[in-house]
Amino acid sequence: MSGKSYKVSWARIGNSSGYRLPSAFFKENPEFTGADGVVQVIAPDTALFSIDKTEAEEQAEDELMLRLYLDFLTKQALTNPDELEEYTLEMAQADDDLIAGVELDE
Repeated sequence: MSGKSYKVSWARIGNSSGYRLPSAFFKENPEFTGADGVVQVIAPDTALFSIDKTEAEEQAEDELMLRLYLDFLTKQALTNPDELEEYTLEMAQADDDLIAGVELDE
């Protein structure tokens, strides 16, 4: 986080009110361009603005984390092949018993 401050000015926008930010803000912080967000008043003279992640952004983040985890597992398996354990039918049955009757929300 840069901690850089930007001058804002109050403005009437259609039938609503808002704050105008300088174009430098969006050039230096492109993640805010076109994003919806939430403003939270945290003190009488201080507000905090944060953007809402879209479902696609959250999915991309989840995919990245999964990819990093699988890369880690692959590296561990290649580095320490003697620690690998065969996944047996007994293990599969134990897993099936563990999740039997569990219903997932879509």
